[in-house]
Amino acid sequence: MEKYEQVELPLKEYGERTEGEEEKAEAVCPEDGKAETGKEEGLQQEDVRADNAEAVLEAILFTMGESVEIGRLASVLGISRSATEAVLKRMEDRYNEEDRGITLMRFEDSVQLCTKAKMYEYLIKIAKTPRKMVLTDTVLETLSIVAYKQPVTRVEIERIRGVSCDHAINKLLEYDLICELGRMDAPGRPLLFGTTEQFLRCFGVQSIEDLPEVSPLQLEELKLQAESEVQLQLDI
Repeated sequence: MEKYEQVELPLKEYGERTEGEEEKAEAVCPEDGKAETGKEEGLQQEDVRADNAEAVLEAILFTMGESVEIGRLASVLGISRSATEAVLKRMEDRYNEEDRGITLMRFEDSVQLCTKAKMYEYLIKIAKTPRKMVLTDTVLETLSIVAYKQPVTRVEIERIRGVSCDHAINKLLEYDLICELGRMDAPGRPLLFGTTEQFLRCFGVQSIEDLPEVSPLQLEELKLQAESEVQLQLDI
């Protein structure tokens, strides 16, 4: 009987690859390294966008000279809205903390780069003096009604005040403090009025939700003022 020499083969643990299998695996999955490299490049591109985002937003807002929707800014940057909001917050904090002549103003869903109010006395020395708004009590009361009741019709404004509001409404339209929002779906299709972005800018609020609540005393004063105007017209 022939004798066979016993040869001990190295055992490998379950799941362990031999050297040959490792080479095959690398040949079969050559994209793993590329995928990892692509991921790193993507992160680097996001970092570049984040570093450059403030400069881009500043350039856009300075050039536009008016408010720009935050969604449009996010689209230009190629980042999410929340990331854009974070960049705008950093800009806003820097403008407010540092000795800068500009500030970032917010109007509901948009932002605008503006000069600080304390710079006005210097600006008028070199720029054209803006037309001064003359807001009489009648005009202010009409504006208050539009601000708190919008969208509101001319008839409703006059019903609240008890007098004709043609002059006040025309003045507010001229000053761009109110605008026509459309027409009511009712007989005659009356015009609907509401406040503008200029209104928010002038009164230093971000949205109409930030307006202070009207107290009962203020409502009573408004009623008395309207009644006195009616009496004045009757006397004339």
